[in-house]
Amino acid sequence: MAAFRAPAAPMSRQILVTSALPYANGSIHLGHLVEYIQTDIWVRFQKMRGHDCRYMCADDTHGTAIMLRAEKEGITPETLIGRVWDEHTRDFAGFHIGFDHYYSTHSDENRALASKIYLSLKDAGLIDVKTIAQLYDPVKNLFLPDRFIKGECPKCGALDQYGDNCEVCGATYSPTELKNPVSAVSGATPVHKDSEHYFFKLGACEAFLREWTTSGALQAEASNKMQEWFASGLNNWDISRDAPYFGFEIPGAPGKYFYVWLDAPVGYMASFAKYAADNGLDFDAWWGADSKTELVHFIGKDILYFHALFWPAMLKNAGYRLPTAVYAHGFLTVNGQKMSKSRGTFITAESYLAQKLNPEWLRYYYAAKLNGSMEDIDLNLDDFIARVNSDLVGKFINIASRTAGFIHKNFDGKLADGVANLELIGAFQAAASDIAAHYEARDYGRALREIMALADRANQYVADEKPWELAKKPEAVYRLHEVCTVALNCFRLLTLYLKPVLPKLAEQVEAFLNIAPLAWEDSQSLFIRHRINEYSHLMTRIDPKAIEAMVDANKQNLEPAPAPAPVRHAEAQAHAAQPAAASAPVAETISIDDFAKIDLRIARIANAEHVEGADKLLRLTLDLGDLGTRQVFAGIKSAYAPETLVGRYTVMVANLAPRKMKFGMSEGMVLAASGDAPGLFILSPDSGAQAGMKVK
Repeated sequence: MAAFRAPAAPMSRQILVTSALPYANGSIHLGHLVEYIQTDIWVRFQKMRGHDCRYMCADDTHGTAIMLRAEKEGITPETLIGRVWDEHTRDFAGFHIGFDHYYSTHSDENRALASKIYLSLKDAGLIDVKTIAQLYDPVKNLFLPDRFIKGECPKCGALDQYGDNCEVCGATYSPTELKNPVSAVSGATPVHKDSEHYFFKLGACEAFLREWTTSGALQAEASNKMQEWFASGLNNWDISRDAPYFGFEIPGAPGKYFYVWLDAPVGYMASFAKYAADNGLDFDAWWGADSKTELVHFIGKDILYFHALFWPAMLKNAGYRLPTAVYAHGFLTVNGQKMSKSRGTFITAESYLAQKLNPEWLRYYYAAKLNGSMEDIDLNLDDFIARVNSDLVGKFINIASRTAGFIHKNFDGKLADGVANLELIGAFQAAASDIAAHYEARDYGRALREIMALADRANQYVADEKPWELAKKPEAVYRLHEVCTVALNCFRLLTLYLKPVLPKLAEQVEAFLNIAPLAWEDSQSLFIRHRINEYSHLMTRIDPKAIEAMVDANKQNLEPAPAPAPVRHAEAQAHAAQPAAASAPVAETISIDDFAKIDLRIARIANAEHVEGADKLLRLTLDLGDLGTRQVFAGIKSAYAPETLVGRYTVMVANLAPRKMKFGMSEGMVLAASGDAPGLFILSPDSGAQAGMKVK
């Protein structure tokens, strides 16, 4: 290859990158993969630029859920997390996630670092101890975490709500405020019990956090969200849990354990500590308060609170460096709806790969949807098939498949000594800086649009030059050589630009072109006077039948089992040996007269939109015909993209007293049902229903 012009080499950076730690209580699914693919693309891009970039992660292994699952399976928590670690690393490898080190939070390094940070916070006067009342399961003899308690919302009365917030009205509350609570572990009615707990004084860090959250380390939308939390006041953070608990015991506090969210982010440090020890790196040079290394966290928007408030406050007051950036992404929907086991769209990484589906198809599709914001993205399976087949096979691979054969058949596999179209190649090379800027900003969708626009130009060039016709004319052999050399120069540059997204396909292309692994600076060199290997097919099209088979394989029969009778206080000891399965409390019966008071109406959803600052709510404008319109806030964001709701019909309680909420006045309630996965789904009438009709 010959130089075309000198590359503009960026100054080398030292970057430590993390993804959120997956919990060791379940399989990796396509929703999880959004984050790890997003991070992996960014890391691969930085490495191609020549930066010293290290990617750390680990399994998050502590907490009540791990302990209870291990107990249910009749194994130790250590056995469980070891097995899940094997499963997670297998699935990540299957999607080409290139961690430099993947560890576990149940490690000696994490225990030492978590204890050290805690003791530093204690020495700084930031740990408070006080007695609090908690809900306690008298059957299982354990204090219940918020997610293991269900009952009626104390604000709106909605049934089957978790112990910390209501998914119907959006209210937040203490578990002890929940009406008719029930243990999701045993089915018993919890009792109130006092316990001494340890708290991190987050409120004492407010001045620092206000400054840090507006320093540019967060996306603008995330920074704005933080200001709402400041306005609500920063509460002290409970960092302790009572035995029995699977985790690390708090130094000097027998029977008290670190809450999983204290030692989980410390797992980033512990993973690097192990990696540094194994590779001769200086831990303090990367994590010390004066470190010049960039520290970049990729997370989901649902854990922003922990990473933008608790985590920097812990690091600052324990004498460690602060994150350079915390990048939050949105959630994944499939075909416009929350992933569902009954519909077969709750798809695990393992089941995707089991259908022999190319993991790089999904990497490409996710990249095409990601724009660096906290917006949710949708995996539309029909669009997935169409886009991959069109872009990767019909455009990208097509360039090589239409031209490479002529090089071997007519020119002994050797490219020409020059190129006939420096203008076209120059345009491809000039695009390197803009594409790099998009990758840096995590706006992969924009990067891929520019790359595919270049692919269109290359394909148009091939179509105009018609090498298959030139090959029939002996006098055009020189022109044929030049045309195919230009096309393969374009193909090489497209491969380079796509390499962060399609690393394995890039390896195949590098082998076919007989070149060293592509680096970003190679975008400025010319590909001539070089012998390539014989072309073989690089990628197939997606077969829609394979997608159908994957969906069918993931469908589950979710017919509910009969609910056991709730366990009462007096029965608790008698049932201790054979605890009841988890169940929701049965609502008290009402008379027909009570029911007649409820005015149920058909409503047309005239508009639906996100509510800024709300994780679960959508703002619905409901058309009730002659009754006018109503504004309702509904906790259904996890199940629906707003645009999929507009024009649909639903059922609402029209005579519910208006309720003033943080985000405005809610003038009713839509009816929704819980499905097989967390989330609420609106009830829709049959066709023919009209806005304003009374439901009888």
